[in-house]
Amino acid sequence: MEEKKLTPQERERYDIIRACIDGDLTNAEAATRLRLHIRQIRRLKRRVEKHQYHGIVHGNKGKVSNNVTDEKTITVIETFLKEEKHHDFGPTFAMEQLVKQKGIVLGLETLRRLMVKKGHWDEHRRRGPQIHREWRERVAMYGELVQFDGSYHDWLENGEEQCLLGAIDDATSTIMRAVFDDNEGVHAVFRFWWAYIEAHGLPGIIYLDKFSTYKVNHKNAVDNAEMLTQFQRAMEELGVRVICANSPEAKGRIERLFGTMQDRLVKEMRLVNIKDRDGANCFLKDTYLPDHNKRFIVSPRQEGDAHRKLTDELRKRLSSIFSIKSERRVNNDYTIQFKTKWFQLGPTQETTVYKGDTVIVEERLDGSIHIRLKDAYLTYMVIGKHERVARPRVTALTREMPRWKPPLDHPWRRAAALAAENKKSKISRNAR
Repeated sequence: MEEKKLTPQERERYDIIRACIDGDLTNAEAATRLRLHIRQIRRLKRRVEKHQYHGIVHGNKGKVSNNVTDEKTITVIETFLKEEKHHDFGPTFAMEQLVKQKGIVLGLETLRRLMVKKGHWDEHRRRGPQIHREWRERVAMYGELVQFDGSYHDWLENGEEQCLLGAIDDATSTIMRAVFDDNEGVHAVFRFWWAYIEAHGLPGIIYLDKFSTYKVNHKNAVDNAEMLTQFQRAMEELGVRVICANSPEAKGRIERLFGTMQDRLVKEMRLVNIKDRDGANCFLKDTYLPDHNKRFIVSPRQEGDAHRKLTDELRKRLSSIFSIKSERRVNNDYTIQFKTKWFQLGPTQETTVYKGDTVIVEERLDGSIHIRLKDAYLTYMVIGKHERVARPRVTALTREMPRWKPPLDHPWRRAAALAAENKKSKISRNAR
């Protein structure tokens, strides 16, 4: 297998193992970054030393599982469950009747998952024991888990609430970054994490609450990849795991930090007479955070840095990743409607665009709009809602303009030729 055939995740794993072999990383650091055990790291090192890129790829990649249920059997089961007399069968009873009636032997859990997937069975949640919270030990390594939240408070003591966004490392209690911004909305959070990633790298896990910016708080959003928030989608593209806490106590480190800062930071800014947001952010970065970290930082249980370095590929894509993405369809006249604006696609494009194609509209942090189809960005011009647009007589937009010009008697040109002839006749009549 060649390097170019590796997925981005496999290439990143290979680079980390390669750095571990070359002595740039310890086994413990590599294990933390890849979320594996040290024994697995040792095995991967031996495989990479022996097989190079082949050693990083799982041996079962591209192979069909020996335990997979074939499509013919699934079709028979689905037909069986759709019958009126079987409509209320539960998984256990359906399994027994499939053996009796069809001679199909299938595991109970396999059948239950199939019934849930096909809509023949509602997944019942088991009621767990009464909630019992206990102290959670810190993670072992710096950068392995970062707690993040926003705090609304009268920080400048002027009667107006400001939002302070902050991130604290779980292993060392280091305040990684803190900044005053407009709110805890998508744009502010994206700006925060863009700056964080460029300064420190990609953390292993981000631990935060269930605010609407971070999680779709809807009963149907559970395990539904189509209902990810913009933040969850961005972190998924970066390969950063996101955990949403069920209570403030679960992320107590960031909550206690804000309690401390609402006491100490407010007083310290008052002493130096800071009255505006820009001054507060400068004071935070240059004075408060270095002093706070120096006094309250703790030593991690394990040395190393679990932050992953930002690759050149990801760095180029950051403006796209940290943008608000929406799906739209290409109209028959190759226009796209987005919010209150209309966009006319250019006559030539880097990729083939058909009528009805689904495109991604990216609203970037700098205010620009980019329209993407697959991996190519489309050219366009902004037009008015009622502006007359020439409808292209082509089946698709490609890299080159169509060279064929239909003759005058072609159906496409008959109407225009007839209109021109009528106009000419009308002018000649008026001239008489």
